[in-house]
Amino acid sequence: MRSLRGGHGFDLVLCSPMMRARRTAELAGLCGADGSVRHFEVDPDLCEWDYGELEGRVTQEIRGQYPGWSIWDGPWPGGESASSVTERADRVIARVVDSAASSVALVGHGHFSRALAGRWVGDGIGVGRWLELDTASVSELGWSRGERVLRRWNLTAGAA
Repeated sequence: MRSLRGGHGFDLVLCSPMMRARRTAELAGLCGADGSVRHFEVDPDLCEWDYGELEGRVTQEIRGQYPGWSIWDGPWPGGESASSVTERADRVIARVVDSAASSVALVGHGHFSRALAGRWVGDGIGVGRWLELDTASVSELGWSRGERVLRRWNLTAGAA
């Protein structure tokens, strides 16, 4: 894996509007401290799954109120439904596929990125439940023999 700081160029860089994602893009060398970069665009579709009333609560606490709860199955009181997350993921994928870019960097958030990967390979967002994704990791979605694939997943600095 080439380091993002090592000069790998991207034709298109899309980033969640959340400050933590933009900071990640900065640290990865995808944009400057002032937000400047070639082709850098904020895409609201890359925001994290909206947890609604569950925001800031840990799974164990949520399961005390909703036994068996998971982000993949809900419920999401006051938050974003799985169908809404699916629609956002599909819009991101369409934007990437329809662009003339041969190399795209997406900077987003854990659960949404896992959902996006499920949609990338032609399945539902629930596939994300089986795709662990560490903070500040790098994953690569790509193509093999005309099929969308997960080329690399959850690579951290020590694994590069």
